[in-house]
Amino acid sequence: MADYPNATLINLYHVCKRELWLHANEIRMEHNSASVSEGKWIGENTYLSRSEQYREVEVAGSKIDFYDPKKKIVHETKKSDKVYHAHEAQVKYYIWLLEQEGVTGVKGVLEYPKQRRKEEVFLTDEGRKNILLWIEEVERIIALEHCPPLVKKPICKNCSYYEFCYAE
Repeated sequence: MADYPNATLINLYHVCKRELWLHANEIRMEHNSASVSEGKWIGENTYLSRSEQYREVEVAGSKIDFYDPKKKIVHETKKSDKVYHAHEAQVKYYIWLLEQEGVTGVKGVLEYPKQRRKEEVFLTDEGRKNILLWIEEVERIIALEHCPPLVKKPICKNCSYYEFCYAE
């Protein structure tokens, strides 16, 4: 199997190119983030029987926390839908990775327990073409010699890299 970026990098590509570069270059700030800790807690404590029903799957360096092999459903739990487009891209990427391994007919479900909301995710032919572009762009950004410049966004204030990016 080809060497593909992991799904976290695909997610970050849709959120912040700077965070993508920092994360890929092993500059990590998540351990300082209350928001990241809360998201992790929600993921680990919301669907307690899930580990009995589904299994964790690693495919091409990406870890799918909950995959139902019988129904072919990737489950992804998130704290909030503020960056829904990035979450959707991550799930589509998981589906695409499974397809690269010969698993067809997979769909995804994004779950937002705090909002009591679920969204189905499907991968179309157009989505498959987009994923190839995402991979190219992620690889290009990772290969940059210097970190991309700061792009101020409303989500920055909740980011684990906030102090790093806004330090003067």
